Amino acid sequence: MSQKIKNFSDAEANAVVRMAWEDRTTFDQIKERTGLSEAEVIKLMRRKLKPGSFCLWRKRVSGRITKHRKLFERHIKSSC
Repeated sequence: MSQKIKNFSDAEANAVVRMAWEDRTTFDQIKERTGLSEAEVIKLMRRKLKPGSFCLWRKRVSGRITKHRKLFERHIKSSC
């Protein structure tokens, strides 16, 4: 586990979990606010959530272009 994740308090980890569940908060924004990469967010989510909740979250974010800024920007440009 990343040293960054180990240094997070429960309150900080809970804030990351909330941001990760939000549709409009991208992984880039989470990185800007917390310093955690997408892979580190996934590790934190795996640690903090129940296995079933983690699976639901992964399915949810895997198909969301809004969680990835570059994909979202590309989608907006192509739909105009």
